[in-house]
Amino acid sequence: MTRSSPATSIRSAALHRSRHARRAGSFQGQIAEVDLRMLRVFRTVAQRGGFAAAEIALGKSKSSISVDISALEHRLNVRLCQRGRDGFALTAQGRLVLDAMEQLQASINAFQQRINAIRGVLTGRFCLYVTDNTQVHGETAIVRAIETFTTRHRGVFMDVRSASTREVECAILNGQAAAGIALYPHASPHDRNTVLFTERLNLYCGARHPLFTLAETDITLDVLAAQQMIEVSDVASSPGWDRIRTRMTFSAAAENVDARVLLIRTGNYIGFLPEPFARPLVAAGALRQILFDDLHLTTTFHFLDRSVPETNLMVETFRSILENEC
Repeated sequence: MTRSSPATSIRSAALHRSRHARRAGSFQGQIAEVDLRMLRVFRTVAQRGGFAAAEIALGKSKSSISVDISALEHRLNVRLCQRGRDGFALTAQGRLVLDAMEQLQASINAFQQRINAIRGVLTGRFCLYVTDNTQVHGETAIVRAIETFTTRHRGVFMDVRSASTREVECAILNGQAAAGIALYPHASPHDRNTVLFTERLNLYCGARHPLFTLAETDITLDVLAAQQMIEVSDVASSPGWDRIRTRMTFSAAAENVDARVLLIRTGNYIGFLPEPFARPLVAAGALRQILFDDLHLTTTFHFLDRSVPETNLMVETFRSILENEC
């Protein structure tokens, strides 16, 4: 009887394991299109915080999503998430896979954008963050620019997200957004901004506030200074406000316009709101504008972006259209 050498036995065992792995469908380092599809499903589920929340975004049922996640777990041979009565949560391995997927997606996007630059054709995702309630200003340059951009470049997936101005700035800095509309101009030499338009903010009180029925002539600086006021952003100013700011009593904070009007309508606070936003509430009798010495604030909206190769062609194209509309 012929005995095999140790080296032959090792090679035979390795070959057996390799064949078994292929039969089991385990991941061998080669990424197939089906892997990308399942990874994108997993990424969406993780971002949305569960199967149910991801249904609309993916256009799939929970059972179909569950099948994809189970197949991906089998493919990678790792447990990606906990799901059940206790809710959804990523495992430690799931968080690592999500991080790897984010890096992979960024590389795919970068490749796509570079090919776009070579071909001079725009395709891919253009993520634009805009400040909350920008729409109250009507048909601004940004509206017209989006219309022109999306009409000319049908291959671009337009992803517009609403956030606070601080969140817009963070999204641009960390690469979540290709560009954004915000109140703060960037100070970094790597960031660029284009001035879009200004907005006027007036001072208001709610229908239950003591000032609501007070005669305008009785509203003096001392009266205003005694009221509880919502904090004002440092990017908003006017000569009248700069003169009296230090006299005011700030008792609340609300960066978002919706949150600000909520506080004002309680009747406990006075605060500044964009004129177009407040106008219908004044007409309905829910708010009153305080006209003291034409007191108002002015803020300026900026178009911000970071100059990076991956999105440069898309951003420059959009910026060119936007500047023509301003």
